[in-house]
Amino acid sequence: MKARSRTARARLPIVGTALLATAAVVATVAAGCGGGAGAAPRITTTARAGVAPVPPKDGAYFGAWVPPERGGKASGPPSGSASGPGSASGAPSGSETPGKDAGKPGMGPVAGFERELGRRLDIVQSYRSWTADFPAGLDRSAVDGNRYLLLTWAGADTKKIVRGEYDDLVQRRARAIKALGKPVFLRWSRDMDTAAARKRVHSAEDFVAAWKHLRTIFQQQGVDNVAWVWCPTARGFGGGHAGSYYPGDDQVDWICADVPPRGDSEYRELSEELKLFLQWSRDRHKPIMIAEFGVPAAYGERRAEWLREASKTLQDPQVKAVVYFNSNELAANAKDKRRALAVTGDKHAVSALRGLATTPYFNPRNLPVTSGG
Repeated sequence: MKARSRTARARLPIVGTALLATAAVVATVAAGCGGGAGAAPRITTTARAGVAPVPPKDGAYFGAWVPPERGGKASGPPSGSASGPGSASGAPSGSETPGKDAGKPGMGPVAGFERELGRRLDIVQSYRSWTADFPAGLDRSAVDGNRYLLLTWAGADTKKIVRGEYDDLVQRRARAIKALGKPVFLRWSRDMDTAAARKRVHSAEDFVAAWKHLRTIFQQQGVDNVAWVWCPTARGFGGGHAGSYYPGDDQVDWICADVPPRGDSEYRELSEELKLFLQWSRDRHKPIMIAEFGVPAAYGERRAEWLREASKTLQDPQVKAVVYFNSNELAANAKDKRRALAVTGDKHAVSALRGLATTPYFNPRNLPVTSGG
């Protein structure tokens, strides 16, 4: 991806419904509804239920990246406390009314987006550079209510990581995440398969070695509230090379794909973009997250159609989390509609995304739904 800078129903009593009692326990996920691919495979994870994020028994969590206000401190990388989205037991806490947390640090835009959708997000995404201090304002605010934090942490030179040159930095970040005391999705060095990342990633072997080095440090620091999300681009499976960066089933909790917008204006369904990634994923006993997807403004009146079809594609029993990229920051300028993905201001697209977000499949915790807007 292009370089970026980014600073009314009863709820389920326990997030994840205790799918996994301890690390490395095998869970069986029921088949989903809609346009999925039949029964889900057996799903395994090294994450601990009630401590780290685990897949919902049915359906998929819905989340989003919503950029902060200009001048805010929630920016993340160029591309490259005891209250939160659940207590230690994973039980949701706090009000679930959309928009209620607008006054918390970094949460204004997120709360506004939730009001448009008519529901609270399951997942709030935050981007942080390799050297940034975190958790920060938005991170803490996100977990201070009934939401998970998807912390996307930029990568660094893999060879330097393996040599231990960043061990002090990684140890500090591991301790900070542990001290947060809430379940966190950690998506480190996303899009590692792209040409833009090659200078720091070097090779698939170097990436895997660096990934394992980071995980070892986190384990040494006793961090058990993290679910590790491995996330290349969906397009990388077209060339058959993205899978070579996979660190192994014992190293990954969630497998993921980003779906960056293409530079042309040809209409493409999400199913087309995800096909090869989903095929590859059938051989992995892991829950799937689609962490960055969106419909280009260039599709005009067909944006709502695209989102309705995307909803069918994503109702796949192995897909357990989807995160919409509600931003135009990838666009080269105001006229670049091919990379403008925010639905805000487009009432038809907002309505279609609200339809997706409030579909029972994408509301597995049965959060309250309002009329939106």
